[in-house]
Amino acid sequence: MNFVEEMKWRGMIHDIMPGTEEQLQKEMTSAYIGFDPTADSLHIGSLVQIMILVHLQRSGHKPYALVGGATGMVGDPSGKSKERNLLSSDILDHNVACVHKQLAQFLDFDCGENSAEMVNNYDWFKEINFLDFIRDVGKHISVNYMMAKDSVKSRLETGMSFTEFTYQLVQGYDFLHLYTEKNCKLQLGGSDQWGNIVTGTELIRRKARGEAFAITTPLIKKADGTKFGKTEGGNVWLDSERTSPYKFYQYWLNSSDDDAKTYIKIFTLLSEDEISKLIAEHEEAPHLRLLQKALGKDVTIRVHSEEAYNRAIEASEILFGKNTAEQLKNIEERDLLDIFEGVPQFEVSKSSIEAGAQIIDLLAQQSQVFTSNGDARRMLKSNAVSVNKLKVGEDKVVTTEDLLNEKYVLIQKGKKNYFLLKMV
Repeated sequence: MNFVEEMKWRGMIHDIMPGTEEQLQKEMTSAYIGFDPTADSLHIGSLVQIMILVHLQRSGHKPYALVGGATGMVGDPSGKSKERNLLSSDILDHNVACVHKQLAQFLDFDCGENSAEMVNNYDWFKEINFLDFIRDVGKHISVNYMMAKDSVKSRLETGMSFTEFTYQLVQGYDFLHLYTEKNCKLQLGGSDQWGNIVTGTELIRRKARGEAFAITTPLIKKADGTKFGKTEGGNVWLDSERTSPYKFYQYWLNSSDDDAKTYIKIFTLLSEDEISKLIAEHEEAPHLRLLQKALGKDVTIRVHSEEAYNRAIEASEILFGKNTAEQLKNIEERDLLDIFEGVPQFEVSKSSIEAGAQIIDLLAQQSQVFTSNGDARRMLKSNAVSVNKLKVGEDKVVTTEDLLNEKYVLIQKGKKNYFLLKMV
């Protein structure tokens, strides 16, 4: 498989340094991408870079995943409008360990010559003192050269610390170190990293008298111009504790048609023929959302598991499927709260449920599902009220048998109005 050709048809190349493709065709080439350990989980924005390394390895080349334990203490100005908070070494160590674990889900670390490797730039920077660095590295890159970078120029008006200014030198040294120690000749990254990467190739040229290469990917945006990987609740994380598999799956399922056509090329390993066929089937019946479902299934299984994907599907059917009363009983609390996020919640005394609560009293007096007993009675008589997806009448008594996860009751009024009662 030709790596560059694979990346091109998937729309994953923004810039490529002359000679890069020739180098990749000539021999097995080691390449790296840096990952930012500012959180204890990667997010789906990081998934773009992970997939590049996956394709690189599948093409027969050797991937290095560099976790920036040292650079995380500095802060990268690229693509940022303000300086980020610096993290303590303890927090960084924890984050690095978590990121290591996540990367291991995607890359093969035991497949022979092109096995993936993980490196932490703190391992070499901890041995370097400031005076040595400015003498041995700083003298090779001029201030004029550094000032010309877009990542620096864009920040000059708002202000930029010396710490951040040095970032491109620090990242450049990463490339130099991996070049000399690991024979790593290619750095990959997002298009906002081009300036930092080129500084690395320049440092290799000037200090090691060597030749190195660069490829960057486009920054992914939604078709409507909003930021990819963001929701109202913030980032979509790869860690299931931060973003549940249900929410993760829903993010992909809710993609627009245009976005889904882009994402399925970037985030899956499906072939060009398979994707073309899927798109054609989708366009025949867009309302079935075949493309979004295939995308969501593929990514959710690889990031989480098939079991997690199946649970996400079951959770999705709670809202839209039929005969879901039993499914509700078995659903995990986190999934229940994710599904009904934003639904009005009322707290109800658990003791009243233990004693058995009359449905009208529960909905009109102990909560505000209905504004009056009369409203509640009228809707109950017209068969328009459900408890845990089961239709009930005005004689219904709600007991502990009706509790979901021993603390919730789901009320549905009409077709679309849901309420969650929480026992306290």
